[in-house]
Amino acid sequence: MVKGIYVLIDKIEVGMRTGRPRSFDRDRALATAMEIFWRKGFAATSIADLCAALAIAPPSLYAAFGSKESLYEECISHYMNNLAPRVWHGFDKAATAREAIEALLCQSADVLPAADKPGGCMVTLSNPGGEGSERLGQFLEDARRQSLELVERRIRQAIATGEISSRADPATMARYFLSVQQGMSIQARDGSTAEELRAVACAAMKAWPALAHGDEGEEQGPKAPLTGR
Repeated sequence: MVKGIYVLIDKIEVGMRTGRPRSFDRDRALATAMEIFWRKGFAATSIADLCAALAIAPPSLYAAFGSKESLYEECISHYMNNLAPRVWHGFDKAATAREAIEALLCQSADVLPAADKPGGCMVTLSNPGGEGSERLGQFLEDARRQSLELVERRIRQAIATGEISSRADPATMARYFLSVQQGMSIQARDGSTAEELRAVACAAMKAWPALAHGDEGEEQGPKAPLTGR
């Protein structure tokens, strides 16, 4: 604890020496930097871009956040803590697994095309691993895996309580519905409206009865390969 206090004091002193404004608002700075990263991506966002938007000098940025990678990671955490709940709060409050999945998809349809922010989900669309930062790529991969595990856990609970059949495959169901939700992020980024995405959500939910009952359809085994005709 004492060591942590001294580190904080050192950062404050560095900020004062480098001219960082005393009114520096870290949360506001994170929100601003988050939107720049969200719009441009990790690699395309320069230190100059960030400093101009935050109205601070490079030494002050490094004093406050350590590095560009550390700032990006904090921005992702800021997104997950402040914006992601707008998509997930209905999922958390739903009485049944079906209602939870439907709420996730419908609220995604309403939130992802937001006019005041870049379209889509920052966590879904970000690919810093492909832009030169393996550590950040793993960080985002872990965040997306947490979403998948959250959906799968809710479905497993529904199986345990008898809401859906024990023949249902929770892993497949979770991947299916989360794939739809992630695809909606791409569509929102590319300009799809809330109404259009709600239609996608409604179409996806039509698969629920078959998936929840573990129905495999009339055909058994793998289908013959397509001939290309």
